[in-house]
Amino acid sequence: MKLCPCGYYGDPKRQCTCAPQQVRNYLNRVSGPLLDRIDIQVQVPAVPFKELSADTAGPSSVSVREKVVEARERQARRLEGSGVFCNAQMGTALTRQHCRLSNAGLSLLEKAMERLGLSARAYGRIHKIARTIADLEGSETIGMSHLSEAIGYRSLDRSIA
Repeated sequence: MKLCPCGYYGDPKRQCTCAPQQVRNYLNRVSGPLLDRIDIQVQVPAVPFKELSADTAGPSSVSVREKVVEARERQARRLEGSGVFCNAQMGTALTRQHCRLSNAGLSLLEKAMERLGLSARAYGRIHKIARTIADLEGSETIGMSHLSEAIGYRSLDRSIA
């Protein structure tokens, strides 16, 4: 979705012509409870033509698929016998069991919750996303970088706050 009526809010190349109140009103049309149910919220800027037409290649689909398959297998092993097979399906009890944070991680999340005004649902979603990021990296524990990245995926929460 666009973040304002003119569509240029946050665009690095074009100036948004909307007043701050217009942006707030536009974003508030999407309810907080609905946004809470969207796990990953990121702003994606327009890609410049030169980047689109460049011959440089990112990671291959095969290598990305291998990482995802490995992460899913790791999740399935961890959750075996629980009735769920991936992080997104975990309820509160499983999230508490498998998404433990260090004291520093808890402090970071507390600050983010206060600053962004996040809900309890967002709190749980951040835990699960951080666990998934750690799984993709092959890490058994959720590190600060995993948690920071997961918090960063709540961009619409920041825009409305």
